[in-house]
Amino acid sequence: MEITTKPKKWGNSLGFIIPRDIIKKEKITSETEVIIKIQKVNPIKEIFGSLKGWEFDTQKFKDEMRKEETLKERGRWKQLTS
Repeated sequence: MEITTKPKKWGNSLGFIIPRDIIKKEKITSETEVIIKIQKVNPIKEIFGSLKGWEFDTQKFKDEMRKEETLKERGRWKQLTS
């Protein structure tokens, strides 16, 4: 079974929360020994790595994203000044 979770501060260490439904499904108790595989998630790398082989202009994509952000900011500016 695989889940995605974020570590939480626990004293000077970090701890992971196992969701209740997983605990019930897997019948995990405080005495159960489990193996945890650590794998960092890098969403940016996953997104742009998945575009290999596509005929896709990344510069055009970035320009469109910036244009959209600018329009959103202008909309917020209008809301703040109204």
